[in-house]
Amino acid sequence: MNATPRALNRFLLGLLGFVLMCIGGGLVLISAWPAAAQVWHAFAADAGQSMASALSATALPGGGSWIWVALALLSFLGIVLMTVWMAGQGGGRTGTLVSEYDDDGAPGRVEISGTVAEQALRSALSENPDVAASAVSTYSVKGRSALRVRITPRQGAAPHLIAADATALVETLDTVLGHQTPVLLSLEAGRRLRFGREDRVR
Repeated sequence: MNATPRALNRFLLGLLGFVLMCIGGGLVLISAWPAAAQVWHAFAADAGQSMASALSATALPGGGSWIWVALALLSFLGIVLMTVWMAGQGGGRTGTLVSEYDDDGAPGRVEISGTVAEQALRSALSENPDVAASAVSTYSVKGRSALRVRITPRQGAAPHLIAADATALVETLDTVLGHQTPVLLSLEAGRRLRFGREDRVR
């Protein structure tokens, strides 16, 4: 439910994996096939001569080459892009659960903090003896607030019964608030549990 760019992450991981696979395959080919090794040595020698010629042709008046300056700028640009990419991970959390305009009587906007629902659901779930731990978070999904409820059942507990109880709690919360909120209910196995994870969207 967060704002992590999953499609971009998958593309970057796939591209990185493809590049590493090509490098690994090339190294194996060079080490196992003498003809490939000879081609690589010839290419490396030509590349070294071309690099030396390029450095001499791009020499600066004070010494050195502007190619190194360009490489330094490209490295800095890569660091900036990496920082932006890391900043784009996660996110999507919001502190407002309900925000509606009310013109009944005195015009104004009614806002309900997501902390209200989070604390209410956590408190109610903690009273269930079959629930080992729970976490409730408020996210903004496509411009609308939604709740994510994560529950860790105790060993031997029935997941479907816990999910039914959590759904009833959410419906009660909707009745109290007078607003129906989308909810992602997630049952996550703890360290001692053997059954799989179950997600339910309401």
